Amino acid sequence: MESNAFCVADWLPSLLQTADPLFPTGAYAHSFGLEEFVRLGGVQNEKSLTLFLTDHLLPQLERAELPYLRFGIDAANSMEDLCALDSEINAWKLAAESRLASCQIGTRRLTALLTTSNDARLLAYTEAIKNRRAHGHHICACALQASVQNTPLEAALLVYGYQSLAGACTAALKLVRIGQDACQRSLSNALRGLPSAVTNSLKILRGDAGCFSPILEIAAMRHAFANERLFIS
Repeated sequence: MESNAFCVADWLPSLLQTADPLFPTGAYAHSFGLEEFVRLGGVQNEKSLTLFLTDHLLPQLERAELPYLRFGIDAANSMEDLCALDSEINAWKLAAESRLASCQIGTRRLTALLTTSNDARLLAYTEAIKNRRAHGHHICACALQASVQNTPLEAALLVYGYQSLAGACTAALKLVRIGQDACQRSLSNALRGLPSAVTNSLKILRGDAGCFSPILEIAAMRHAFANERLFIS
Protein backbone atom coordinates (compact mmCIF):
# COMPACT_ATOMS: atom_id res chain seq x y z
CA MET A 1 0.00 0.00 0.00
CA GLU A 2 2.78 2.45 0.86
CA SER A 3 4.52 1.77 -2.46
CA ASN A 4 1.31 2.38 -4.45
CA ALA A 5 0.58 5.55 -2.50
CA PHE A 6 4.07 6.81 -3.21
CA CYS A 7 3.63 6.16 -6.95
CA VAL A 8 0.36 8.08 -7.03
CA ALA A 9 1.97 10.91 -5.09
CA ASP A 10 4.55 11.21 -7.88
CA TRP A 11 2.04 12.32 -10.52
CA LEU A 12 -1.26 13.22 -8.86
CA PRO A 13 -0.33 16.60 -7.31
CA SER A 14 0.97 18.00 -10.61
CA LEU A 15 -2.06 16.62 -12.44
CA LEU A 16 -4.41 18.34 -10.01
CA GLN A 17 -2.45 21.58 -10.33
CA THR A 18 -2.59 21.63 -14.13
CA ALA A 19 -6.26 20.58 -14.22
CA ASP A 20 -7.35 23.31 -11.82
CA PRO A 21 -9.06 26.46 -13.20
CA LEU A 22 -6.28 28.44 -11.48
CA PHE A 23 -3.79 27.06 -14.01
CA PRO A 24 -3.49 29.89 -16.58
CA THR A 25 -4.60 28.41 -19.92
CA GLY A 26 -7.28 31.00 -20.71
CA ALA A 27 -9.84 28.28 -21.44
CA TYR A 28 -12.51 30.22 -19.50
CA ALA A 29 -12.64 32.76 -22.36
CA HIS A 30 -13.81 30.16 -24.90
CA SER A 31 -17.14 28.38 -25.34
CA PHE A 32 -16.01 26.22 -28.31
CA GLY A 33 -19.19 26.90 -30.26
CA LEU A 34 -21.61 26.68 -27.33
CA GLU A 35 -22.40 30.40 -27.41
CA GLU A 36 -23.73 30.24 -30.96
CA PHE A 37 -25.31 26.83 -30.28
CA VAL A 38 -27.32 28.55 -27.53
CA ARG A 39 -28.24 31.35 -29.94
CA LEU A 40 -29.51 28.73 -32.38
CA GLY A 41 -31.75 27.32 -29.64
CA GLY A 42 -29.79 24.12 -29.12
CA VAL A 43 -29.25 24.65 -25.38
CA GLN A 44 -31.87 26.46 -23.32
CA ASN A 45 -32.14 24.62 -19.99
CA GLU A 46 -30.75 21.80 -17.88
CA LYS A 47 -32.21 19.04 -20.05
CA SER A 48 -30.82 20.43 -23.30
CA LEU A 49 -27.43 21.14 -21.69
CA THR A 50 -27.26 17.50 -20.62
CA LEU A 51 -28.09 16.39 -24.16
CA PHE A 52 -25.41 18.72 -25.52
CA LEU A 53 -22.81 17.14 -23.28
CA THR A 54 -23.85 13.53 -23.88
CA ASP A 55 -24.88 13.68 -27.55
CA HIS A 56 -22.31 16.13 -28.91
CA LEU A 57 -19.28 16.48 -26.66
CA LEU A 58 -18.90 12.89 -25.45
CA PRO A 59 -18.87 11.42 -28.99
CA GLN A 60 -16.34 14.07 -30.03
CA LEU A 61 -14.17 13.14 -27.07
CA GLU A 62 -14.49 9.40 -27.61
CA ARG A 63 -13.82 9.32 -31.35
CA ALA A 64 -11.45 12.24 -31.91
CA GLU A 65 -10.06 14.21 -28.98
CA LEU A 66 -9.15 11.34 -26.65
CA PRO A 67 -7.66 9.10 -29.37
CA TYR A 68 -5.51 12.00 -30.57
CA LEU A 69 -4.42 12.73 -27.02
CA ARG A 70 -3.29 9.10 -26.79
CA PHE A 71 -1.49 9.37 -30.13
CA GLY A 72 0.19 12.53 -28.84
CA ILE A 73 1.39 10.82 -25.68
CA ASP A 74 2.84 8.02 -27.83
CA ALA A 75 4.57 10.64 -30.00
CA ALA A 76 5.85 12.80 -27.13
CA ASN A 77 9.44 11.60 -27.45
CA SER A 78 9.63 12.35 -31.20
CA MET A 79 9.18 16.00 -32.14
CA GLU A 80 8.80 15.04 -35.80
CA ASP A 81 5.90 12.72 -34.97
CA LEU A 82 4.32 15.24 -32.61
CA CYS A 83 4.47 18.00 -35.25
CA ALA A 84 2.87 15.65 -37.78
CA LEU A 85 0.07 14.95 -35.30
CA ASP A 86 -0.30 18.69 -34.67
CA SER A 87 -0.84 19.19 -38.42
CA GLU A 88 -3.50 16.48 -38.51
CA ILE A 89 -5.38 18.14 -35.65
CA ASN A 90 -5.18 21.46 -37.47
CA ALA A 91 -6.71 19.83 -40.56
CA TRP A 92 -9.74 18.26 -38.86
CA LYS A 93 -10.66 21.35 -36.86
CA LEU A 94 -12.74 22.85 -39.67
CA ALA A 95 -13.84 26.10 -38.04
CA ALA A 96 -11.11 28.75 -37.95
CA GLU A 97 -12.19 29.88 -34.46
CA SER A 98 -11.88 26.32 -33.14
CA ARG A 99 -8.37 26.05 -34.53
CA LEU A 100 -7.37 29.41 -33.08
CA ALA A 101 -8.88 28.60 -29.68
CA SER A 102 -7.06 25.26 -29.53
CA CYS A 103 -3.74 26.94 -30.37
CA GLN A 104 -4.23 29.80 -27.93
CA ILE A 105 -5.05 27.48 -25.05
CA GLY A 106 -2.33 25.02 -26.05
CA THR A 107 0.44 27.63 -26.21
CA ARG A 108 -0.69 29.19 -22.92
CA ARG A 109 -0.66 25.76 -21.26
CA LEU A 110 2.80 25.18 -22.67
CA THR A 111 4.03 28.53 -21.35
CA ALA A 112 2.59 27.77 -17.92
CA LEU A 113 4.20 24.32 -17.89
CA LEU A 114 7.57 25.89 -18.66
CA THR A 115 7.33 27.93 -15.46
CA THR A 116 7.49 24.69 -13.48
CA SER A 117 9.60 22.47 -15.77
CA ASN A 118 12.45 22.90 -18.24
CA ASP A 119 11.91 19.48 -19.82
CA ALA A 120 13.60 19.32 -23.22
CA ARG A 121 10.39 18.15 -24.91
CA LEU A 122 8.50 21.26 -23.80
CA LEU A 123 11.33 23.46 -25.03
CA ALA A 124 11.52 21.61 -28.36
CA TYR A 125 7.77 21.96 -28.99
CA THR A 126 7.93 25.65 -28.10
CA GLU A 127 10.74 26.07 -30.63
CA ALA A 128 8.74 24.15 -33.25
CA ILE A 129 5.83 26.56 -32.77
CA LYS A 130 8.14 29.56 -33.13
CA ASN A 131 9.57 28.08 -36.34
CA ARG A 132 6.04 27.33 -37.63
CA ARG A 133 6.63 23.61 -37.75
CA ALA A 134 3.75 23.23 -35.29
CA HIS A 135 0.62 25.19 -34.44
CA GLY A 136 0.56 24.52 -30.68
CA HIS A 137 -2.74 22.66 -30.41
CA HIS A 138 -4.04 22.01 -26.91
CA ILE A 139 -4.13 18.23 -27.37
CA CYS A 140 -0.40 18.20 -28.12
CA ALA A 141 0.38 20.38 -25.11
CA CYS A 142 -1.68 18.06 -22.90
CA ALA A 143 0.09 15.04 -24.39
CA LEU A 144 3.49 16.53 -23.55
CA GLN A 145 2.25 17.41 -20.08
CA ALA A 146 1.18 13.80 -19.46
CA SER A 147 4.53 12.52 -20.69
CA VAL A 148 6.60 14.99 -18.68
CA GLN A 149 4.60 14.35 -15.50
CA ASN A 150 4.51 10.56 -16.00
CA THR A 151 0.72 10.59 -15.76
CA PRO A 152 -0.93 7.19 -16.33
CA LEU A 153 -2.68 7.11 -19.70
CA GLU A 154 -6.23 6.60 -18.47
CA ALA A 155 -5.83 9.31 -15.83
CA ALA A 156 -4.67 11.76 -18.50
CA LEU A 157 -7.63 10.86 -20.73
CA LEU A 158 -10.16 11.14 -17.90
CA VAL A 159 -8.87 14.53 -16.80
CA TYR A 160 -8.88 15.87 -20.36
CA GLY A 161 -12.47 14.65 -20.78
CA TYR A 162 -13.52 16.16 -17.47
CA GLN A 163 -12.01 19.54 -18.36
CA SER A 164 -13.87 19.58 -21.68
CA LEU A 165 -17.24 18.75 -20.13
CA ALA A 166 -16.78 21.05 -17.14
CA GLY A 167 -15.66 23.88 -19.42
CA ALA A 168 -18.93 23.67 -21.35
CA CYS A 169 -20.87 23.81 -18.08
CA THR A 170 -18.89 26.85 -16.95
CA ALA A 171 -19.72 28.60 -20.23
CA ALA A 172 -23.39 27.60 -19.93
CA LEU A 173 -23.66 29.45 -16.61
CA LYS A 174 -22.99 32.69 -18.50
CA LEU A 175 -25.16 31.90 -21.51
CA VAL A 176 -28.29 30.20 -20.19
CA ARG A 177 -30.68 30.81 -17.31
CA ILE A 178 -29.41 27.87 -15.35
CA GLY A 179 -28.10 27.60 -11.82
CA GLN A 180 -24.97 25.96 -10.49
CA ASP A 181 -26.91 23.00 -9.08
CA ALA A 182 -28.49 22.32 -12.48
CA CYS A 183 -25.06 22.53 -14.13
CA GLN A 184 -23.69 20.03 -11.64
CA ARG A 185 -26.53 17.62 -12.39
CA SER A 186 -25.88 17.93 -16.13
CA LEU A 187 -22.15 17.43 -15.59
CA SER A 188 -22.76 14.40 -13.35
CA ASN A 189 -24.96 12.80 -16.02
CA ALA A 190 -22.29 13.32 -18.64
CA LEU A 191 -19.48 12.08 -16.39
CA ARG A 192 -21.27 8.76 -16.01
CA GLY A 193 -20.51 8.18 -19.67
CA LEU A 194 -16.91 9.38 -19.56
CA PRO A 195 -15.26 6.13 -18.34
CA SER A 196 -16.80 4.15 -21.20
CA ALA A 197 -15.83 6.90 -23.65
CA VAL A 198 -12.24 6.61 -22.43
CA THR A 199 -12.31 2.81 -22.71
CA ASN A 200 -13.76 2.95 -26.23
CA SER A 201 -11.25 5.60 -27.28
CA LEU A 202 -8.41 3.22 -26.49
CA LYS A 203 -9.62 0.88 -29.25
CA ILE A 204 -9.63 3.51 -32.02
CA LEU A 205 -6.79 3.29 -34.52
CA ARG A 206 -5.10 6.34 -36.04
CA GLY A 207 -6.76 5.85 -39.43
CA ASP A 208 -10.22 5.51 -37.89
CA ALA A 209 -10.12 8.47 -35.50
CA GLY A 210 -12.47 11.35 -36.18
CA CYS A 211 -15.92 12.72 -35.44
CA PHE A 212 -18.04 15.17 -37.45
CA SER A 213 -20.84 17.13 -35.80
CA PRO A 214 -22.23 19.52 -38.44
CA ILE A 215 -24.28 21.61 -36.01
CA LEU A 216 -21.26 22.25 -33.80
CA GLU A 217 -19.09 23.16 -36.79
CA ILE A 218 -21.78 25.53 -38.07
CA ALA A 219 -22.16 27.10 -34.63
CA ALA A 220 -18.40 27.63 -34.36
CA MET A 221 -18.25 29.21 -37.83
CA ARG A 222 -21.24 31.52 -37.16
CA HIS A 223 -19.67 32.81 -33.96
CA ALA A 224 -17.17 34.98 -35.83
CA PHE A 225 -20.03 36.96 -37.40
CA ALA A 226 -22.18 37.43 -34.29
CA ASN A 227 -23.25 41.00 -33.52
CA GLU A 228 -22.35 40.53 -29.88
CA ARG A 229 -20.64 37.78 -27.93
CA LEU A 230 -19.30 36.90 -24.51
CA PHE A 231 -16.61 34.43 -25.57
CA ILE A 232 -13.67 34.51 -27.97
CA SER A 233 -14.83 31.27 -29.60
